[in-house]
Amino acid sequence: MLPAQEELAEAIRQCHFGQPSCPVYQNATATASSDPETIQQNLLVQLTNPVRWTQSVRQMIADGAGKFVEFGPGSALQGLIRRIDSDVEVMGCNTND
Repeated sequence: MLPAQEELAEAIRQCHFGQPSCPVYQNATATASSDPETIQQNLLVQLTNPVRWTQSVRQMIADGAGKFVEFGPGSALQGLIRRIDSDVEVMGCNTND
């Protein structure tokens, strides 16, 4: 993925990142951020770093998330979330319908 990192960096530099309306959780850090510059930097980092999926979901739950919606076909992420915490609500929204 390292060769793609410079191309992604250029694409990120060309995009305007405004203030998000809600915190953005990124798999590189497994934490939320509302700082556009931090979000941009983490997009680049997560390209070559391990995905911290379980830690990200646990952090969202610790921060108060109780419902997760998977957009797109399939339900793989719903199953993964249920394995992390069976008490949270998960649902799907198939965007191909």
